[in-house]
Amino acid sequence: MDGRVQGVFYRGFTRDIAYDLGLSGWVKNLRDGRVEAVFEGKKKLIEEAVKECYSGPPGARVSNIEVTWEAYTGEEKGFHIRY
Repeated sequence: MDGRVQGVFYRGFTRDIAYDLGLSGWVKNLRDGRVEAVFEGKKKLIEEAVKECYSGPPGARVSNIEVTWEAYTGEEKGFHIRY
């Protein structure tokens, strides 16, 4: 995610979306100011998560989300914030 997404509780916001939708995966801040997230689950639920990520928490300003679809691996258990 590009825009103002660090320092505004964006990772926690993303984690809460994933919990609510029953998705697995992770989210982390990148050094260049972006946020990266991996969601595992049903495609329809992932699409809903991406849609919600565009709004972000108060104070966030999302300018772009790049989505890359990959085959489901089932490797992720739960949803975690990576540091």
